[in-house]
Amino acid sequence: MTDEFDVIVVGGGPAGENAAAYAVAGSDRTAVIVEHELVGGECSYWACMPSKALLRPGQVLDAVAALPGITAGPLDVDAVLARRDSFTHHHDDSSQVDWATSAGIEVIRGHGALDGERTVVVDGKRRLRARHAVVIATGTSAAVPATPGLREALPWTSRDVTNLHEVPARVAVVGGGVVATESATWLSSLGSAVTLLVRGPALLTTAEPFAGVMVAESLRARGIDVRFDTAVTSVSRPDARATGEGNVHGGPVTLSTSAGVLEVDEVVVAAGRRPSSTDLGLSSVGLTDGEYVGTDDHLCALGDWLYVVGDANGRAPLTHMGKYQARVCGDVIAARAEHRLLNGTRFTASSDHGAVPQVVFTTPEVAWVGRTEKQARTDGYDVEVVDIELAVAGSSLLREDYSGRAKLVIDRSADVVLGATFVGPDVSELVHAATVAVVGAVPLETLWHAVPSYPTVGEVWLRLLEARR
Repeated sequence: MTDEFDVIVVGGGPAGENAAAYAVAGSDRTAVIVEHELVGGECSYWACMPSKALLRPGQVLDAVAALPGITAGPLDVDAVLARRDSFTHHHDDSSQVDWATSAGIEVIRGHGALDGERTVVVDGKRRLRARHAVVIATGTSAAVPATPGLREALPWTSRDVTNLHEVPARVAVVGGGVVATESATWLSSLGSAVTLLVRGPALLTTAEPFAGVMVAESLRARGIDVRFDTAVTSVSRPDARATGEGNVHGGPVTLSTSAGVLEVDEVVVAAGRRPSSTDLGLSSVGLTDGEYVGTDDHLCALGDWLYVVGDANGRAPLTHMGKYQARVCGDVIAARAEHRLLNGTRFTASSDHGAVPQVVFTTPEVAWVGRTEKQARTDGYDVEVVDIELAVAGSSLLREDYSGRAKLVIDRSADVVLGATFVGPDVSELVHAATVAVVGAVPLETLWHAVPSYPTVGEVWLRLLEARR
């Protein structure tokens, strides 16, 4: 037998949830989410939520240390982990399933794979057919390089380090991107001696170069050993044991690197991610298994029935961007189901192209949106740059040792902001104003009339405009 639904979503993370909800909202259409793990996905249980829960206590402790008249002791590790577990609901997704049910979305547990046009098979047995659309929202998984001995050593990946149940005394973090720098930050806050092994010469290489420099300086000031241009050549762990997610996986680990030998109690591999599309049956519809699935700006990958949202399409691998794509996708599916024209910008994903916001919750935070100076010049813009220290009344009141930097990348001919980057404590709250300026192509002459409140860190916008007078 084949069960029919209007919309079938494979993958129950935030992007899949949003696509299903928007596709059926206010209608009698039916939708189903097929999920083989937890509804809520990577973000809810193994990424955004637990990682930020682990980072915040250290940020608060750092802020307290920068204010006179306030004292605080070391973090209570058990309390920090308990708070983290409260945000992940101890990996109980019943509330997410209840939400889906309340939105008229059925949830089927199991592994879904395409088996020809508009058909999904669950666990090789149950067949589902979509009247209107199939949406792939399966995300990505951590990549572990084929370094000799590394996989056999059972290293931690992002899932382990966000769900740690014990704090290793000595940790090597392999990588220099967001996961590597954030996990090094919270591991240090929780008491680990951290060595960060970076293959290249810099951290956070997709951001403005000064961001990586400032984060590296801060990590080193916290006692983290940051080693650039260091490749891991082999790994040995004779006592490797599968002790479960977030537990130390056996005895000590010896890493041979291009800069010498290092022994630690655990290794965190943060060396990129790969699409979770190997077993999705993509080849049954003429696509390539195991790769990212490209889409048009309606998020459609094939015909008018197969859509891909979130990390699986490789457009902008961030939770908020996946949810944005899902909203567009769901609206497109709804419009096509109702035979409406795709008129209006809401049916086209445009922010993926040069207007993506991102925050790295290290200490200091890094927040940026749009193009970096290098990207803007590569794209052929007539670039003007404004680059200043982030020192205003609001920042000096926030803490005694406030240090930060702000940079605007401007299209000189159009007089609009192409990109903005902020580095400093709590700058994550500055980036949305920049996002509005970039997405709205607001002329800088108009931004003069967007008056920042005083005394706030947001006053940096006035200083940026004054710097180019």
